[in-house]
Amino acid sequence: MVPFFVFFTPLLFVLKNSFFVHGILDPIDFLALQAIRKGLDDLPGSNYFASWDFTSEPCNFAGVYCDGDKVIALNLGDPRAGSPGLTGTLDPSIGKLSSLAEFTVVPGRITGALPESLSQLKNLRFLGVSRNFLSGDIPASLGQLRELQTLDLSFNQLTGNIPWAIGALPALSNVILCHNHLSGSIPPFVSQRLTRLDLKHNELSGTLLPMSLPSSLEYLSLSWNQFTGPVDFLLTRLNQLNYLDLSLNRFTGCIPGILFTFPLTNLQLQRNLFTGPILPISQVAIPTVDISFNRFFGEISPLFSNVQNLYLNNNRFTGQVPAVLVDQLLSAGMQVLYVQHNFLTGIEINPTVEIPVSSSLCLQYNCMIPPVQTACPLKAGKQKSRPTDQCVEWKGQKGDKTNNITG
Repeated sequence: MVPFFVFFTPLLFVLKNSFFVHGILDPIDFLALQAIRKGLDDLPGSNYFASWDFTSEPCNFAGVYCDGDKVIALNLGDPRAGSPGLTGTLDPSIGKLSSLAEFTVVPGRITGALPESLSQLKNLRFLGVSRNFLSGDIPASLGQLRELQTLDLSFNQLTGNIPWAIGALPALSNVILCHNHLSGSIPPFVSQRLTRLDLKHNELSGTLLPMSLPSSLEYLSLSWNQFTGPVDFLLTRLNQLNYLDLSLNRFTGCIPGILFTFPLTNLQLQRNLFTGPILPISQVAIPTVDISFNRFFGEISPLFSNVQNLYLNNNRFTGQVPAVLVDQLLSAGMQVLYVQHNFLTGIEINPTVEIPVSSSLCLQYNCMIPPVQTACPLKAGKQKSRPTDQCVEWKGQKGDKTNNITG
């Protein structure tokens, strides 16, 4: 998870290094800051509000940035890592800061709902209230913030649906709503500037339509939800992805071979209901590929030989482990090769070979006796080979994806 302050650092740099002429703060902004202050307090060990003395110029307060007589950025709390943060609630008066372009809150113990009045901030570009205890729904009225670029409400206790009006915002580039209790389907996102969508660890469900996400996405995480249905046509369009995590859902269908040509650094598809063969169309250069705990079948492609961490376990793969994968493992070019709990029938490896200490190989519970003894994860169990009757039945069905044998 990228901390929200990474996104607003450039704006703070501009604000801190620009010359603003401070007159007397607009009375409406002054009263709004007073109301915001009354709703919040420092947690023990924090002294963020020490500078908030309303007998002096509010534009000199910690976290308050002004242009002329208007507040244009409000960063509540001490942004230093490990600072205690704030407690209390967010006062609706924040909606009266009419020129506000950025609003952030550091991690703390702020509770209550996100104020509906935020929808009045027509210039708001950055909204980040992460790692607090916000509850209730995400206001649908946030869909009125046509200039909004980053929405980070992650690590809270938000419930309800993601409003479809948010998906319709035209300028969004980052949407980070992970680690909440959001439910329902996700809206289609129309912004062609959207590069990051992080919705992991929620209770979202439904299917993803082929055109529901823009091809501009570079980071997509939907893990730990309850999504269903196929994603092959959707994934084919997302050729700018460098990070993809669809793990721990109920997605079905096949995975297009072209996915393995995308500029990915991490591909996480584990613990779904994906099926079909895995057929990359060229050499795979993704450092980490995890497609474990699915229903993939067929032979393992030798085009995975350049992958550093390869998790193929708990599927229905058959045939031999490609020799080129073994060579890479023994030369320490590959660090992890997990193929346990499949229907593999062989591997060409010298029983006396020494596997590099930096590499891990697990072969157990296949249709063969592992020729080398290696340390496997505890969850792989103690049984070295799959029962013969399962192997015979599987061979007879020739990898039929409709069979009932479990991995």
